[in-house]
Amino acid sequence: MPRPKKLRFVSGYPTIAAFVPQGIPNTIYITCVNKYSKDQIVVADNKMHKTRANVKAGSPASLLYITKDKKAFQLKGAVAYVTEGTLFDDMKNGWLDKKYPGHAAVVITIEEVYSGAKKLA
Repeated sequence: MPRPKKLRFVSGYPTIAAFVPQGIPNTIYITCVNKYSKDQIVVADNKMHKTRANVKAGSPASLLYITKDKKAFQLKGAVAYVTEGTLFDDMKNGWLDKKYPGHAAVVITIEEVYSGAKKLA
């Protein structure tokens, strides 16, 4: 399978939010994130604790970021916690800086896209 072209798309530090079963969100800043395909974003799990537990419990996620053009976007979707295979190998041996542990690839499959209150997809 050919490796997808990597796209950097954010300015500053985006955030990711996942929810505990009681519906309480946990939001963290992320530093290692990459667009894998048209509908998949990969976040490296370097130091996640609560977010890791929430994702493993089946929580959907929301990723908020600002582009270099100062436009804000929010991506929402299902999440997979991946510790082996193509997506993990691409993160661990491809774009992730070797100074980070990269315990897993948190893969968000985009289901909704917003810019402000406007739903784009």
